[in-house]
Amino acid sequence: MDRARLRHLLARESAEAEARNPRSQTAYARADHLFGRVPMTWMNKTAGAFPRYLATARGARVTDIDGHEYVDFCLGDTGAMTGHSPAAVTAAVQHRFAELGGATAMLPTEDAEWVGAELTRRFGLTRWSFSLTATDANRWAIRLARAVTGRPKILVNSYCYHGSVDESLIVTGPDGAGTARPGNVGAPCDVTLTSRVAEFNDLDQLERELAHGDVAAVLMEPALTNIGIVLPEPGYLDGVRELTRRHGTLLINDETHTFSAGPGGCTAAWGLEPDVLTIGKAIGGGIPAGAYGLSAELADRLLGRDDLDLVDMGGVGGTLAGNALSVAAMRATLEHVLDDGAFAHMHQLAERFEAGVGAGIEKHALPWSVSRLGARTEYRFSSPAPRTGTEAAAGGDTELEDFLHLYLANRGILLTPFHNMALMCPDTTEQDVDRHIELFAAALAELAG
Repeated sequence: MDRARLRHLLARESAEAEARNPRSQTAYARADHLFGRVPMTWMNKTAGAFPRYLATARGARVTDIDGHEYVDFCLGDTGAMTGHSPAAVTAAVQHRFAELGGATAMLPTEDAEWVGAELTRRFGLTRWSFSLTATDANRWAIRLARAVTGRPKILVNSYCYHGSVDESLIVTGPDGAGTARPGNVGAPCDVTLTSRVAEFNDLDQLERELAHGDVAAVLMEPALTNIGIVLPEPGYLDGVRELTRRHGTLLINDETHTFSAGPGGCTAAWGLEPDVLTIGKAIGGGIPAGAYGLSAELADRLLGRDDLDLVDMGGVGGTLAGNALSVAAMRATLEHVLDDGAFAHMHQLAERFEAGVGAGIEKHALPWSVSRLGARTEYRFSSPAPRTGTEAAAGGDTELEDFLHLYLANRGILLTPFHNMALMCPDTTEQDVDRHIELFAAALAELAG
């Protein structure tokens, strides 16, 4: 890679982005009352000097306030895997809020049982409870795991992603021991007091950590996603399940991103048997929603405990969790949008995307790779593809990533700003995929000179 040429191209695309987006630049400059000038600080994780500002969104398309339309492969980093404002969810939300009235009340709705039954059908866990985010679903699942096992620690994979859960901000250090993930903001205590860590795809390290006998649960994605897609090696997930059972440790599968694998996520696609499953983002069709499911045996053990305050201030739950509006959105999403047919379409498009990107990499003999998890595809600046989170983190290249993101955005394609991830939705078309493949090939030709 000619780094001088890369820097020249990055400067060119940065200048082009500023010239094309004066209204977004102005909106960002005057956002003096926002912490970091954005509604949430992660929105500053974007290529270029400022984020583009949203005007409209529908299906697989978004427009910004400067009038540019984009094919959206970001899709809210999975939150809009349904596509933006799907008709069925829009109708369900309008019916609940405008016609029936009430977004939240201290009363359940019948939709909740329908959603619980459908999640059981898809994922196999038989008792469900709701949250507004996957982060909260994970927080509450962790509390329940500690309560039922009497053990203090949670084990996660290095460079995993489980939202802003305190216990997950641990990585494997150079000496193989756990250490705080760089940048951990205001940790309440040393993360090694609450957590253990093992590399993804490393059963030996997992067994050594579980042997301490203090791990309540292993919280993991069946495939790492937020550090780039890291797929499980043959036998790895079976080994995790065997080791957790042998050591009396619960297994929590976080399917928030890996839901892209199919209607029942990796759990159904790969025949997994977790004790708890957490999920969020996509199941609400864009409305904040999350859920966690428990096995019947685990639910009965928890509900049979007189010493656990599960209905008031015991640390599990929130007033808005399971509200009528979010539950109505979940029902519409699961019943009418992210069904078997939608996933078949999305997977076919992701395969097309994978093949096109792979062809571009091969043409230029680049030491890159491309990985796919159902409807989710990602290209990496290393080959072979990383097998652990630490390897994936080491393979990052910010300059190269920023160039590709800006090059594509300046020509009407959005990728997830955290990484080179493209997600398909029911409204994505073959033409959308082919447009990305065409522009990706053009970007590689520019880099080659």
